[in-house]
Amino acid sequence: MLDLSVIILTYNEEIHIRRCLDNVSPIAEKVFIIDSYSTDRTLEIAKEYANVEILQHKWENNYAKQFNWGLENAPIHTKWVLRLDADEYLTHELIQELEQKIPSAPDEVTGFLLPRRRVFLGKKLRRGLPPIILLRIFRYGKGKSELRLMDEHIQLTEGITCQTTYEFADDNLNDLSWWTQKHIGYAIREAVDLLDIELDLTGAGTTDANKQIGDQALAKRILKHKYAKLPLFWRSFAYFCNRYFLHLGFLEGKEGFLWHFLQGWWYRTLVDAKVFEIKKACGTDKEKMKAYIKQNYHISI
Repeated sequence: MLDLSVIILTYNEEIHIRRCLDNVSPIAEKVFIIDSYSTDRTLEIAKEYANVEILQHKWENNYAKQFNWGLENAPIHTKWVLRLDADEYLTHELIQELEQKIPSAPDEVTGFLLPRRRVFLGKKLRRGLPPIILLRIFRYGKGKSELRLMDEHIQLTEGITCQTTYEFADDNLNDLSWWTQKHIGYAIREAVDLLDIELDLTGAGTTDANKQIGDQALAKRILKHKYAKLPLFWRSFAYFCNRYFLHLGFLEGKEGFLWHFLQGWWYRTLVDAKVFEIKKACGTDKEKMKAYIKQNYHISI
């Protein structure tokens, strides 16, 4: 067992939580479920595991705030913390790698970067986008989540990172109706994030080369800032074409088409529609925009 605590945010994750806990509870000293008052069997299932502790906290429409609340309020006594979503799991190879690397990590290593495997409708997707490498494991007290509405990353306060060879998997089991409804919710938060980058609504949208979030995450953040300056609607179409044609997403079959079309064009177009809607109502008046977003989308910024 690793000197490791796992933090998992949940709300009605009955479909995923057993798979997730079967995966990490055998290797972690403690698993903390930070639940937003689930109404399904999520907590009933979680209570079956001896090393799982449940804390409940009202969801504030912000993943970063919820994670940081868990980090501050869970009784963590381990050296290391792993952030994991309920629909994610560590591959067998990654578990074996972590069992070797975590106990022997030098003091200057305060975080581990993990490659993420994309799974959509049961298919592993390799083409269309570069591999995503995320800082998911960190020494307790040496990291927390950036306070952003979207695209938030664990940020280290000191030290260096080490990257693993093997992956963890992002494999959501819900149907496409659930997936599209979820992305409708994501779209407004992503729109506000893009407006923050463009107009500096909160200051959180600025890029900072000194942030210790991982080189790839920082490079992706810089690309997002460039994307935010491109024309509405044209940029979502160009983004899809880049993924699907230039980076060979079309070779991933029907699942690949659905993934790149829905996530790379439909969702991005919906984000732009939200940006257009907000700008049409508010112009570029920052205070008016903040009030509009709070009144219509219940997001305080």
